[in-house]
Amino acid sequence: MDRKAKKHKAKADKWKARARELEAQLAAMPPAPSAPRAKAVPLVSPLAPPDGFPSMPVIDGVRFAACAAEVRYKGRLDVMLAELAPGTVLAGTFTRSQTRSAPVLDCQAKLLPADSMVADAGAAILVNSGNSNAFTGGRGVASVQAICAALAARLGLPESRIFTASTGVIGEPLPHERIVAVIDSLAKEAAPGSIADAARAIMTTDTFAKGASATVTVGGESVRIAGIAKGSGMIAPDMATMLVFIFTDASLPRALLQAMVSRQTEKSFNAITVDSDTSTSDALLVAATGRSKAPAIDDPASPEATAFEAALGRVMLDLAHQVVRDGEGATKFVEIAVTGAQHDEDARRCALAIANSPLVKTAIAGEDPNWGRIVMAVGKSGALADRDRLAIRFGAIPVATDGLVDPDYREADGAAYMRGQDLQIGVDLGLGQGRATVWTCDLTHQYIAINADYRS
Repeated sequence: MDRKAKKHKAKADKWKARARELEAQLAAMPPAPSAPRAKAVPLVSPLAPPDGFPSMPVIDGVRFAACAAEVRYKGRLDVMLAELAPGTVLAGTFTRSQTRSAPVLDCQAKLLPADSMVADAGAAILVNSGNSNAFTGGRGVASVQAICAALAARLGLPESRIFTASTGVIGEPLPHERIVAVIDSLAKEAAPGSIADAARAIMTTDTFAKGASATVTVGGESVRIAGIAKGSGMIAPDMATMLVFIFTDASLPRALLQAMVSRQTEKSFNAITVDSDTSTSDALLVAATGRSKAPAIDDPASPEATAFEAALGRVMLDLAHQVVRDGEGATKFVEIAVTGAQHDEDARRCALAIANSPLVKTAIAGEDPNWGRIVMAVGKSGALADRDRLAIRFGAIPVATDGLVDPDYREADGAAYMRGQDLQIGVDLGLGQGRATVWTCDLTHQYIAINADYRS
């Protein structure tokens, strides 16, 4: 081989060696990030009601409409209107978040004055999804005012009788002109039987529309209640929760209705949690049109008032449970019942500590009967507890008694129980008569996937 050939061969060998070196380096490197994946269409929660949206009674004095205004979403309903008859009274509860949205602040201001319920005026509730109009400053306030003014003019109502709510992304200006542009069509299309469309229009990450109803007899006549709700994530209410709208044809004074709503809120929407986060936009409005033939309910101590409040409470609890069953990524519905606390507030504190614990919730997701995590949550809750009096059960299975593993408990029994969809965890502190029940769901990989992509 001549000198020139040797020179070429040496160069070739050098480049081959370099290529092998680069190949080795590439093999050791992590794989390149894949192209952004398309967002999967959310499946309906496995905990959803098997029969879908329920049949709902028509509430005399309420008309509904919904349309696609493309506030954020494309090709789906995202604005709903509930038009209320003259004489309707309203009550409500709202988030106590210190970063409340502009619609929440506006509704609170309108419900506060005693003279805001103009007897001969109708009212309206308008809701959009996709954008919460929260953390939007003066621009958010102007958006609420523009929507209220346009709807009041179209329906011939005082602006003080227009209530709005918004749900969705925080911190982005609300394109209210898109909502104003559909007000005329909403008003034209409003009909008594369109509550299902209204329920669908207020959904964000929800996987199913939520509705519940009840009928109660008052003075020999039927009084009807129908409610809708949205909520799936950012659920740890401190007032009412999420967005909830309940309608009834009952006749009762506003003060009595408000008292009932406030009491039943504590037993329903304030007793659920999905992820321990309280929304900036939580709002619950209850509207009573007074159109039933039943006599007015005006005595708080009467059997009629008791019966009506119980029915209202059933509707509120049903909707609250549906929100938990639609918790983002949820596969388990969990009731946490705490008894034997020094007082009810300690029981509630303990129950929420268990329900909000990521360690407890992930154990439930993995169907792991890790009762030690429940002991941990009780201990951190701030409630008075005595380790040696503590008892724990899974459903009817005794797990721990007097601060020790129950002698009859078998891990296999606990594991088998955890494979169910509807679970009950009982804790008795052995200290007093205090008790509380809250409801929650498990915490799965899907919760992370949904929220990691929420604004994408």
